[in-house]
Amino acid sequence: MPVGNRGKTPRIPPRWFIRLAWSVHRGVYRVFGSRIGLWRPGAKGWGALRLTTTGRHTGRQRSVIIGYFNDGPNLVSLAMNGWGEGEPAWWLNLQTHPDATVDLVDGRRPVRGHAATGDERLRLWARWREIDTNLDAYAARRSPETAVVVLEPRPGGPDIAQSG
Repeated sequence: MPVGNRGKTPRIPPRWFIRLAWSVHRGVYRVFGSRIGLWRPGAKGWGALRLTTTGRHTGRQRSVIIGYFNDGPNLVSLAMNGWGEGEPAWWLNLQTHPDATVDLVDGRRPVRGHAATGDERLRLWARWREIDTNLDAYAARRSPETAVVVLEPRPGGPDIAQSG
């Protein structure tokens, strides 16, 4: 049951609309770069970063813009595929090739991704629930458990701790 809207099933836009919104966001990013397409997380909200992974089949670089929040030096996201079925391609790529890069408002950072488990997952899921009170209801729409993805700084990269 969602924490913030007990008894209500949150509405998710149709899949075509979600895909259109992703396409528009990518286009805005391409045209304006991080000046518009990326933002830092706020005190009670998430930010947007550009994640570049290595394709699990092609070996080519693949980029996507995803939501995140800061957890100390780590960045945390959800592998939710717009709350649709199936795992997002970026998460499948990251599982095969965990080293990736992120573009944030303040620059590019090398990271290594993994799924949070155990107490870490519970703690980070609770933090996402503070950001989105409908989180549990959205996640219940998917048959696989939604992975909480932690992007840790890779050795040799700058410290990615940010305020917010």
